Amino acid sequence: MNNVCEILKSAKTIAVVGISDKPERDSYGIAKYLQQADYHVIGVNPLIKNVDDIIVYPKLTDIPFPVDIVDVFRRSDKIPELVDDVIKIKPRVFWLQLGIFNNDAVDKIESAGIDVIQNLCIKVEHRYCRAQKFSI
Repeated sequence: MNNVCEILKSAKTIAVVGISDKPERDSYGIAKYLQQADYHVIGVNPLIKNVDDIIVYPKLTDIPFPVDIVDVFRRSDKIPELVDDVIKIKPRVFWLQLGIFNNDAVDKIESAGIDVIQNLCIKVEHRYCRAQKFSI
């Protein structure tokens, strides 16, 4: 896997799977943070159409353009449900947020040539990279 700061520096489009329209939820706050950090953020949630000014698609495969990072806010036991769609859209990185991991699903995704990060918060890592003056 590439260096996390390199990944964040080169990424432009991030799909947030499990985005919420509730401001108290981490998925909402982190999506807004990433948007303010100049990433093109889109959401994936079959129950909502948008989160403020973030367009939300029902499924990953409904996104009509390439995605660099798929950032996931789903329980670990739900990750296998995403495998086929992730492999179809072939993002550069499949990122499972803090506390989320599923080695069986990740093995399949890595076998398809997609880098995987598990159990790390993208916001924390982005702040760390900025603090290191990584020019993100």
